[in-house]
Amino acid sequence: MKTTNNILALVLVFIASIATAQDQSFIYGKVTTIDGKTFEGPIRWGKEEAYWTDMFNTAKEENDNLKYLSRDQMDELEERYYRSHTSWGERWGDRWEDKFGNWFNVRWEDEDKKHQHQFVCQFGDLKSVRPTGRERAEVVLQNGQKFEVDGQGYNDVATDVKIRDKEIGEIKLDWSRIDIVEFMSTPSKLNDKFGEPLYGTVETYGGTFTGFVQWDHDERVSTDKLDGDTEDGDVSIEFGNLKSIEREGFRSVVVLKSGREMELRGSNDVNSDNRGIVVTSEKLGRVDIPWREFKKVTFSSVNEKPKSYDSFKDQNEITGTVKTTDGQTLKGKLIFDLDEEYNYEVVQGMNDDIEYVIPFRSISRIAPKNYDNSSITLKNGESFTLGESQDVTDKNTGILVFQDKNNPTYVVWEKVEEVSFN
Repeated sequence: MKTTNNILALVLVFIASIATAQDQSFIYGKVTTIDGKTFEGPIRWGKEEAYWTDMFNTAKEENDNLKYLSRDQMDELEERYYRSHTSWGERWGDRWEDKFGNWFNVRWEDEDKKHQHQFVCQFGDLKSVRPTGRERAEVVLQNGQKFEVDGQGYNDVATDVKIRDKEIGEIKLDWSRIDIVEFMSTPSKLNDKFGEPLYGTVETYGGTFTGFVQWDHDERVSTDKLDGDTEDGDVSIEFGNLKSIEREGFRSVVVLKSGREMELRGSNDVNSDNRGIVVTSEKLGRVDIPWREFKKVTFSSVNEKPKSYDSFKDQNEITGTVKTTDGQTLKGKLIFDLDEEYNYEVVQGMNDDIEYVIPFRSISRIAPKNYDNSSITLKNGESFTLGESQDVTDKNTGILVFQDKNNPTYVVWEKVEEVSFN
């Protein structure tokens, strides 16, 4: 009996710790406007991001790592770029464009952006974001790193920021009014927040995923609403009242927590216009499931401890071992794809039409299998194959290995047998 009571006590402690941590999973900080006003509280970035594990997406304005390549290596990189990114006709036109530019000393506008890379991290990795232009920002990370980022083509720059100020309530601030957003640890208990986390299990044709749920790339808290048409009229149901959503052809069957069931149609929340269902978990990172792969989601109580702001402090350089196809073993600091060099950065790839976005801090090994796929092994032992994206295909621009602090060895992707991360 004593053993049973001890187990029950441990279970209750675990449940209590999860409940406490749920509030600490929300983005929190202070927004200062251009005229010095300040607002502090939980933050919702645009219409979407609300958690520290949500992704901040922009592009780096420059790639300084190209300086480590020789002239011959740059020429070879350019040749591979043209082969993998363009058709024969485009390559022929670009060659004449390059010759014309050389003759007349003209630099084309997109030339410097050819090897510009996406900058992706989780919101928990950020210390501050300061707008520096209509579509630009200065980003500072928790480890003090500073980047100038370009938001063109991304909705995380030049967006509205909502904050639930502890004194005045919710206010939506336009990007042009913001001087700086400073992130900080979330209090253990929030008296005013955007809602409770959405958590559950998503069934797909390729398997099941359990974690924090983001519906239609948008709704992710209990107060967000599922819109649709019924035979009796339009409805808008809070996600906190939902038990499950199941796809049926061009409509969805929705079951409420009360057991009440209805069919919804006519909205991108419940038909093929849905932009996808995202599941985020400590186990796999982030998976983005397209509507055609989705079968059903069943919502439940949170069953894992959400990540707080303080849990993102381990922002270290990527280190590891690269084994090459010609038998070399190279160890040291790594710059993956000539760009990613810190463990907060991510690997992206597709498996069965489902997109995975995984921070390097969670990855143990990457091994190319062919020109379009790589095997990924996580530190928790999970293993799968990813393809299609630049990170895991022959579009990857290669790896720099710093065995010597100032003179790295450059390994082209075709020569990589496997990469093991420390």
